[in-house]
Amino acid sequence: MSADYMNDSAAQGPGWIRADADTVHAQILSLLLAWGMSDEQARTSAAVMVDTDLSGVDSHGISMLMDYDQSRRKGKLNLHAKPRVVRENAVTALVDADAGLGHAAAVLGMRMAMDRARQQGVGIVTVRNSHHFGAAGYYARMASAEGLLGLCLSSTRTINTVPTRGRVPVLGTNPIAFSAPARRNAPFVLDMATSSAASNKVKVYDLRGNPIPAGWVVDEQGEPVTDASKAMEILFQRPKYIGGGLTPLGGSADMSSHKGYGLAMLVHILAGTLSGSSFSPIRVRTQTATDPDNLGHFFCAIDPAVFRDPGEFEDDMDEVIDTLHATPPTHADEPVLVHGDLEALTRARRKAQGIPLPVTLANKIRALCEEANVPFLFD
Repeated sequence: MSADYMNDSAAQGPGWIRADADTVHAQILSLLLAWGMSDEQARTSAAVMVDTDLSGVDSHGISMLMDYDQSRRKGKLNLHAKPRVVRENAVTALVDADAGLGHAAAVLGMRMAMDRARQQGVGIVTVRNSHHFGAAGYYARMASAEGLLGLCLSSTRTINTVPTRGRVPVLGTNPIAFSAPARRNAPFVLDMATSSAASNKVKVYDLRGNPIPAGWVVDEQGEPVTDASKAMEILFQRPKYIGGGLTPLGGSADMSSHKGYGLAMLVHILAGTLSGSSFSPIRVRTQTATDPDNLGHFFCAIDPAVFRDPGEFEDDMDEVIDTLHATPPTHADEPVLVHGDLEALTRARRKAQGIPLPVTLANKIRALCEEANVPFLFD
């Protein structure tokens, strides 16, 4: 449950515009196609990105277009990628994403894991040679939407997170997403970075001109940074800032950041090392400006019916979720929520009211449209 979800009420006034989901989808799709991406890949990427914005994860949807534009200009991104299965058996598979944008390869990976789970009870698929794939929660929700448990992990390109006791960043945000279906209730959906925050969330705060919470980012001396623009410099202007960065989940050693550090390593081992993808601090020693990011993803789907009689798991999940919702809150106007609640509420609200976009972001997208000679749809 991210702070992003709480900010729609503040997204009003002259610094904001609102666009319906169809318009956001059309804008993303027009740019991806203009850049030369295949129709199938572009449509899959656009669908994932607009769903991400609808869910309130503003850091991983349309705001990623500028980053993707830089990758394709450098030649890092294969716009004509054709993901292929490298090896497989009845339960597992390894997919090569062909250096394409990660969304299509990730959808393929989770679908393959789900197919295996239906046949064998469990399916595990890893993806290598990929790029950024958006929000991990999208792929976990694919499984719960069809009555399966879903787990998604991903290695990351950016080196921005300092290990516990470390001064220099060596890890990324290394996300974990997990979903489980219920019968009456919405599915449980956990989608989290193993750092205290995702770097793109810092970008969202910077675009909005808001300070970031203390504990998300530290400077070279390990001191908390709350100025979003200074945090952006620390995270994105290397080697000007050699040290400092995001903190592991927990924020400090006193607050058990070793747990976030350990989770980040778990994610990299399963998504990066197991798939044969790169570990960023090692890759950058020899990587040229045009080399792909070679990210790795991990997808697991489990059919609860291999462990329980039909419907028993979902019924028990309903009881668990009902119990959590019924927990007496510390404040009457802030009920206890379950992971996935805020995303579902945000999707419903944004489908009705539109997706809020900062004018600063809209202006960046306008520039992309002018360069690509496609209509800007947010006027």
